[in-house]
Amino acid sequence: MDLKEIQNLIKFVSNSGVAEVKLETGDIKITIRTTLEGNSPDITYVQQAPMQQALPQVAAPVHQEIQAPAAPVAPVADENAKYVTIKSPMIGTFYRKPSPDKPSFVEVGTSIGKGDVLCVIEAMKLFNEIEAEISGKIVKILVDDMSPVEFDQPLFLVDPS
Repeated sequence: MDLKEIQNLIKFVSNSGVAEVKLETGDIKITIRTTLEGNSPDITYVQQAPMQQALPQVAAPVHQEIQAPAAPVAPVADENAKYVTIKSPMIGTFYRKPSPDKPSFVEVGTSIGKGDVLCVIEAMKLFNEIEAEISGKIVKILVDDMSPVEFDQPLFLVDPS
């Protein structure tokens, strides 16, 4: 089986809507896995399960975390009204550092400019750099390092003045 046939097989599998195909011919074994658009949130949650030990335990804390910040947001919103919130553009895992042995991209008090990298969000084995869309000063980091984040979840508070 040559490279062209393998590429055609990959295209066929991705267009067919099948999640996984295994092919064995002679001494060649090929496994092609794709993710369907509707299944990607499920895959993200499955990846988070090992960090919390069991899937049922993951579901309860996530709902509590979502509900817990909802109450304090109203009183704190008045204090933070002058700040700009930078939100997550995707579902994934939030990282403050480019790698474990490197320093964090930003800290509280760091001055940032438009286009500066603030963090990395890993989604489906791809590391996406999140860049600042405004200039200012980091006032608060709202997410812990290596935590799962949801789409549109607040990540940073920035003082644009």
